[in-house]
Amino acid sequence: MFTCINQSCGTQWQLSDVVIKDEGQGPLFRCALCGARNYLKRVETKDGRVIYKQIEGKPLK
Repeated sequence: MFTCINQSCGTQWQLSDVVIKDEGQGPLFRCALCGARNYLKRVETKDGRVIYKQIEGKPLK
């Protein structure tokens, strides 16, 4: 479950509810209600699955 980082929004989203894309700063999803960018970290598990974990703030390059 992901939570919008916009304090006035804070909506919770399931992975199936968001569209993950890269706008040049790494993977993120935009909140469908307020449009806030919510940054994610792409992690590949030992069995080859890809999962996403939400991170706070912008990712460091």
